[in-house]
Amino acid sequence: MALAFIVLLFMPSLRPLQWQNATVSDAITSSHLSFANAVKRASPAVVTIYSETFTNQPRYMRGQNSIQELGSGVIMSDKGYILTNYHVINNADQVMITLTDGRQFNDVQLIGFDTVTDLALLKIEAQHLPVIPIDDKFVPQVGDVVLAIGNPLNLGQTITQGIISATGKQNLPQKSSHSNLLQMDAAINVGNSGGALVNSNGILVGINSAQFKAQRNIDIQGIFFAVPYFLAKEVMNKLIKHGQVVRGYLGFNADPVDNTGKQLTNPLTPIFGMQLNSIDPLGPAWQAGLKEGDIVVKIDNKKIVNLQLTLEQIADTLPESIIMFEVYRDGQPLQINVKVGKLEPVL
Repeated sequence: MALAFIVLLFMPSLRPLQWQNATVSDAITSSHLSFANAVKRASPAVVTIYSETFTNQPRYMRGQNSIQELGSGVIMSDKGYILTNYHVINNADQVMITLTDGRQFNDVQLIGFDTVTDLALLKIEAQHLPVIPIDDKFVPQVGDVVLAIGNPLNLGQTITQGIISATGKQNLPQKSSHSNLLQMDAAINVGNSGGALVNSNGILVGINSAQFKAQRNIDIQGIFFAVPYFLAKEVMNKLIKHGQVVRGYLGFNADPVDNTGKQLTNPLTPIFGMQLNSIDPLGPAWQAGLKEGDIVVKIDNKKIVNLQLTLEQIADTLPESIIMFEVYRDGQPLQINVKVGKLEPVL
């Protein structure tokens, strides 16, 4: 018996099949892939937001005289600041926030909102608040595994998993050209809006925002968006400091072009400048003398190398500032000073 035991110990292939299966199963169990630790770190900081808007219509005409909305939010600091989507609390007469530990808050302060990024900042007065883990050095990349945390359809806190499909997305039908969104395929449903998008370590990656909606009746799957953390943090800090997000406005659209004026479609091709189009009549650009077809190559001596970065540069310029455009018009170089206006929020 002792000899047989020794042979089976050093020659696994001779063991009974059920012994082999048990060994393999144990190996799989001991090294299984799990995001449980990430969820434990991040999920307590994701709250449920109930908002209610009262109507003037009689109850018998609608069956009810209020409209209720469901969303999620993320506790950003122990001072009680909570980021969510603006559309979750837009026009709400009453807002209630529920934490994962069961605490409820009806006295919710609206600090401010930003329609461009669809973000709103709320504040509650409470002690011992769980705060979402953050890392200012983390840069999301295409292919990163992400987890979306929220309360879809009021089923209770739920986790969905996917990857980042693309970064720097803009010019979406329901977004401003200043948006710089993350695209991912972690499922987002009604109630998830405003919740947290975290990486596999539970670090905040973004605020879940929107699902792509095609103009035609097409069944879209696996295309969802989030406001990246760096942008959400910037908006939050401005709302805390000023109560609003002030952006510069010039009043034009533009396309990246090469030195022949041909529009570029490959984002990896270096650009010569941006060609102006759809100039707002009576807007700051029009008043300064800029025209459709002008090719802008520099702004304040900074060469245009990325259209999105240039739009952000303009948006970050304070209204009433003067910036100098270097343009080519009909092949001739010109320098035009433009006074920056203020981008008014669209409610």
